This record gives sequence, structure tokens and C-alpha cells, in this order.
Amino acid sequence: MRPIRLPEPPGGFRGVPEVFEGAIRRAVVIGNGFAGAESQSIGLVRALGLASHHSLYRVTRPSGGINKWLHWLPVSLHKKLNSILGQVRGVSQFQKGESRVLPISAEKSGLLDILEADAKQIATMARETFEKDGPLLVIASGRDTIPVASSIKRLAPENVFVVQVQHPRSHLDRFDLVIAPRHDYYPLTPEGQKEIPWFLRRWITPCEPPDKNVILTVGALHQADSAALRTAASAWHDELAPLPKPLLVVNIGGPTSNCRYGEDLAKELTEKLQNVLWSCGSLRLSFSRRTPEKVSRVIKKELASDPKVCIWDGEGSNPHMGHLAWADAFIVTADSVSMLSEVCTTGKPVYVAGAERCTWKFSDFQRSLRKRGAVRPFVGKENISETWSYPPLNDTAEAAARVNEAVAQRGWTILR
Repeated sequence: MRPIRLPEPPGGFRGVPEVFEGAIRRAVVIGNGFAGAESQSIGLVRALGLASHHSLYRVTRPSGGINKWLHWLPVSLHKKLNSILGQVRGVSQFQKGESRVLPISAEKSGLLDILEADAKQIATMARETFEKDGPLLVIASGRDTIPVASSIKRLAPENVFVVQVQHPRSHLDRFDLVIAPRHDYYPLTPEGQKEIPWFLRRWITPCEPPDKNVILTVGALHQADSAALRTAASAWHDELAPLPKPLLVVNIGGPTSNCRYGEDLAKELTEKLQNVLWSCGSLRLSFSRRTPEKVSRVIKKELASDPKVCIWDGEGSNPHMGHLAWADAFIVTADSVSMLSEVCTTGKPVYVAGAERCTWKFSDFQRSLRKRGAVRPFVGKENISETWSYPPLNDTAEAAARVNEAVAQRGWTILR
């Protein structure tokens, strides 16, 4: 794209800047308060070269009291109902004006506070600053962000480029691009159709194959790119580099509706880990926010006293990125698409625990990873010192390349 050179002012002044029409130099991320969803959007921003030029907004739901039973409602209706209940009680739970919420991902984003997402305000800002700052890239992820992102697109269609990460379960033409994992389309496969009663099939989304504005990935987007891993390798060198090799990292998630487990998997996993410890130089284990106490308690009881084992207690800096950089092999519970997506970018051996407990589209995700040779089931008979490799997942970078192509079709470009 050729630069537009502004006319020279009188007097022969030669220091005229060049302005690139349609250059995207800034982004807005719409989050929902869940680290897994927000990390996908921020990871895409990083891959597009706008890491230091983005703002993070968040859609927040009322919390406390009866609100925990109302999460099935659309967030706008939930807020209205909460406001009515507050007025009945004589307590206003939402103040008028601009509200701020504390970010879950503050450590990663470097932001001290985050604005409440308001579609009208963001669309107005995009329109009013378009001539000065160019188009606005909007990236959203998570169910509660869908109405906000689609409203921004509707209110400022000529000034924004809207990307919705994860299938929105609504009309795809409300967004410029949708980025979704292939397993979101599992309901359309012959296997998926067999799992749906015939009278429910018309209500299951997606209802049709992906359109041209849908980018399909294997797993989830994330922030574990090569630059982040190099930084983590340096930051965690003193703690992790001296550990005896091979270093086995174990990531424990938490049960979901489609990957159910409890103490049964915890006991099974600890027995298998004890069987392979002989082949490990050291083992580092971390729990996620979703890990039930009954699961972590079993694992800690059986493994914490072993001198080869270090279990992160949740205090201090999260070692996750350091583990990705320094581990020789990984074991991950099957419930976490995000953790599996991250470790499979390393090209290092990945073993999955509990995949047989997964159903529906999550079992389809496990099959896709096995087909690529990226993962193997953890059976407790492995020699961790034996290595194997596969083409690393590169979903985030590949999705960013597709976003660049779609932006170019609009006659715009993203300035890194």
C-alpha cells in the first residue's frame, strides 16, 4: 500500500510526515474475566504485533447472592434483573458512569485496571478517532462478549474490524472473522450426529459448515509464542536449569461436564506417576484454578514427600511459562484444551491423562491431537528419558496470518 503524501504547506517546509490510509495501529480486547478466554485474545494481539498497543475491556456479571444461579441468562438481562433486585432491596449494585474491574490477567497484561466493556462507547471512540488513528481492531472471546463485539460491528462497520474467538453460536455475519477450533464443528460429523437425539439436532449449533469468514484451528489460541518462551527461559534459568534431567512437568486441570473425574483419576494418576519416577531426574507439578481440593489433596498426600517432586503451592510467580520453556516432557489432564494447546507448541513429548473420560467434542479434540502424533496416552509404563517429536501446533501464528489476509481484503493493513 502506497503512502499518501500530504500537500506541502506554504513556505517550502519539507518535514511532512507520511500517513498510511487504513493502517490498523491499535486494538481493543473484550474479555469476560476468565483467564483462558482472555489469554486467547491477547495471544492473537501479540501475534499481530500489537501487544503494546491494545486496551483491555471486560464484560462483567453481577456476583454474590442469587446471582450465582443466574449465569444462564444473557449478561444484559442478568444486569437488569440484578439492578431491579438491588432497587427492591434499597441497594444499588451498579453505579452509573464508567466502572472499573480488577483484571485476572493483570500480571500478564501489565494493566492496573480494566474498563467495563460498553459497545456504544467503543464504537463512538472508533468513529471519532478514525481519521487520526485509523481503523480499530476488536478481538473478543467468550460467551458474554458476543453481544458487545457484534454491537460494535453494527454501530461502526466502516471503522472497525471485529474478530470473535470461539464459535459465537449465533449468526456469523455479525463479525468480520470468527476463529474456532475444528472440534466446535463436531456436531456436524456423522459421529457427532449419532450422539444427538434426532429431535434436538436442529437446536444444536453450529447448524452449518464453516463459512469463508471462519478460521479453523486445532486447539486454543494462547500467549506461549517463541518470544514469550525465550523470555521465560531466561527468567526461570536459575531455578529450573540446574534441576536433574529429564524434567517432567505435570499440569492438572479440573473436571468439566464433558470430562468428568474426581479422586478416582487423582489416585490413578499418582500411581502411574510413581511408576515412572525412576526415569525422571525431577518432576514439577501444578494445579489450575479449576482443580478441586479433593483432587489436589490426594496427589499432594502421595507425592509431596518424594525428593524428586516439587508441587507449586500457588504462592509467588506462576512457573507455567518457565515450565513450558525448560521441561523435557509433559503430562496434562485431558480436560484442558488451553493447556494441551500450549504444551503441543513445544514439539516435546506430551502424555494425556484421563482422555478416556472425555465425551462429545472434547473426545474429538483428543483424537485430532493423537492423529497429528502430538500426544500419547499416559499409561504409567513410560520411560520419560525416551524422547519423540512431532510438528508443533502453530495455531496462533497461523490465525494471525489469516487475520492479516482478511484485513488486506478490506483495503487495510496491520502495522506491527
